[in-house]
Amino acid sequence: MSSQFGKLFRISLYGESHGNSVGCIIEGLPPGFKVDLGFVHSRLDQRKPDSSGLTTSRNETDEYEVLSGLYDGKTTGTPLSVRFANKDQRSSDYRESDMVFRPGHADYTGFIKYNGANDPRGGGHFSGRLTAPIVFAGAIAEQILISKGIEVVSQLLSVGALQGKTLEEMNEATVRLIDGLKFAIHPDYSERFLEEIRKTGARGDSIGGVVETVITGVKPGIGEPFFDSLESTLAHGLFSIPGVKGVSFGAGFGLSRMNGSVANDRFLKNSKGTVITATNRSGGINGGISNGMPIKFDCAVKPTPSIAMAQETLDFGTMENSMLSIKGRHDPCVALRAVHVVRAVAAMVICDQIFISRGVNGSD
Repeated sequence: MSSQFGKLFRISLYGESHGNSVGCIIEGLPPGFKVDLGFVHSRLDQRKPDSSGLTTSRNETDEYEVLSGLYDGKTTGTPLSVRFANKDQRSSDYRESDMVFRPGHADYTGFIKYNGANDPRGGGHFSGRLTAPIVFAGAIAEQILISKGIEVVSQLLSVGALQGKTLEEMNEATVRLIDGLKFAIHPDYSERFLEEIRKTGARGDSIGGVVETVITGVKPGIGEPFFDSLESTLAHGLFSIPGVKGVSFGAGFGLSRMNGSVANDRFLKNSKGTVITATNRSGGINGGISNGMPIKFDCAVKPTPSIAMAQETLDFGTMENSMLSIKGRHDPCVALRAVHVVRAVAAMVICDQIFISRGVNGSD
């Protein structure tokens, strides 16, 4: 099992949804970096469920214990390990369906992969519960990036067929407002989005969405083609997030419908003498390397597969079809909280790529 990600900024993930705890070990942190744990708390609060009825009612406080790697609030340069205790498991919701594998989940594939030895409760190691330590690691990476003038902003761009306004269409003040909200949605669209999620959840169903991310302040020259190109490493990390089924950069699939004369981003020089492009249809990346423009990508997040509506599936105990209505506490739209996980993964990847580039080029 590959539960490690990154080369220099490296995270090792452990735990299961209904096990004793989940957590991670972070390697590669520079010694003496002051970590703002208040900032970490704020990021974890954005990811965790709440009482709005729009997220799972599983009441995990996301309290954590730093076991190593911090002293007097600063990184020591040795591996930083953190543990999140699981306190609100309700494993009885899963016992009767141990061999009735849930549609859309990793129950069947995990059972086959690990010869039936996997923990099936709440999705086990495949659960979104493991995104808590990912957000923790991402919050530290984000602080390192902020110290370098780099900002990562993510928002929920669409829910089902409802489309919102892109970050490019907003001014800076609005973007910063969005970044501080519990639900990262443009104010003009938040009520429509949230009402659609409520209605879908009330029917016992779920709905998907698209998370948009823009990263500003990344200097040109970051990325290691071919196989560790900026797009490759971002996609690798983003596709590891439970529920992410598509990633596109810049204009994405829209580029396939353009002529080259339209798709090409023309290089210009601004009033400060900085090289920029007239458009940003490539999402700030050329040849797998940052070009200095904002890095922009979208993530398609599928509907939460755990739904209360009865679904037909196969009982692998009897090898006969049966009807399954999934119990438990689940998000009607996991994309709502995935926004903060996407931002965390993006921060980790950019941080890692900058560390690698520093080693290759001898500077930040």
